[in-house]
Amino acid sequence: MITTQQIKELREKTGVGISDIKQALEKSGGDSAKAQALIEEWLGSSAGKRLDRETSAGVIDAYIHSNNRIGALVELQCETDFVARNPGFKTMAHDIAMHIAAMAPADTAALLSQPFIKDERKAVGDLINESIGRFGENIKIGKFARFEL
Repeated sequence: MITTQQIKELREKTGVGISDIKQALEKSGGDSAKAQALIEEWLGSSAGKRLDRETSAGVIDAYIHSNNRIGALVELQCETDFVARNPGFKTMAHDIAMHIAAMAPADTAALLSQPFIKDERKAVGDLINESIGRFGENIKIGKFARFEL
């Protein structure tokens, strides 16, 4: 039996719609962990369908480390200003700026292949692909820069 508590928890973890959560829970026999894995798989597979769309909106975010000696700027692009204003999108941009400050990637390809500092089980590219599925728009990392004294 699927409970509203399961739906609420998965919604908070994944950010996807309730109908998708219910479908994942039904396919997984009510197992929340399996349902979350299914949702993450669905989000990643839907990214490929959106990669050709133009990204003309987005945000620029900065991260300054607590020692004030390391900082990073990142341009995170999306299709519409509606997604760019979403708090989850802004948080992702900040997390990526933090990752850049910590890991000092040489270029975008290196950045996308690095294990994400907040969840080393997935790469930064996987985070982007999951977000493409969650927000329903193409998302790209534009320019970024890291500064260190």
